[in-house]
Amino acid sequence: MRIVRGPSGVWAYVRRAPGTYVWLGILFVTTVALHHMSPEFEQHFLLRRSTNIHELSRNPVRVLVASAMWIDGGHWVPYAFLYSVFHARAERWLGTARWLAVCALAHVLASLISEAMLLAAIRKGMAPHAAANTLDIGVSYALAGVIAVLGYRIAAPWRYAYLLVVLAVFALPLAAGPAFTDFGHFVAMLLGLACYPLVRGRGKAWNPKETLAGLRG
Repeated sequence: MRIVRGPSGVWAYVRRAPGTYVWLGILFVTTVALHHMSPEFEQHFLLRRSTNIHELSRNPVRVLVASAMWIDGGHWVPYAFLYSVFHARAERWLGTARWLAVCALAHVLASLISEAMLLAAIRKGMAPHAAANTLDIGVSYALAGVIAVLGYRIAAPWRYAYLLVVLAVFALPLAAGPAFTDFGHFVAMLLGLACYPLVRGRGKAWNPKETLAGLRG
């Protein structure tokens, strides 16, 4: 794994992850659009693109696609960093088609499973009926899946330390006070780990020790 240096290195990095940066460009445009909406209209607008129970029951395909094109909260820069660190690296490693498969699997299945859990809670009286219209939008499920699958890119024993941190990041919110989005993130992480068949034969695993040795040399 090489360290990116200079404008030419940055451009080469971006060019080899076209899906990541096209998606990030779309998120930039939609985030700017949100900043030009009134708070009341923004809430209504995002609810129509939310993967909540109400919208999934009406047009599941539309909202599953649309929800991945908006960021709830309107802060694009942190996602630019996270996409460059995780999505771009995964796309460069797996290729665009396999990377996109991991993203789609994590986003779609985690959305459906978390909302199914919420629906069961509503039917059992453990959650209010108004929760069927809860805002659930954004790209975090796909990101959680990609963060997890990148564990296979790292050589042992470093891989186990990385996966332990990933597990803690997504499991601790569940222990602290579970919400359906926390459950969705945890499921997305597990789905990323389940994508091992997609990563077999994708080159030698990265060994941080070799990278550090190269920098010292």
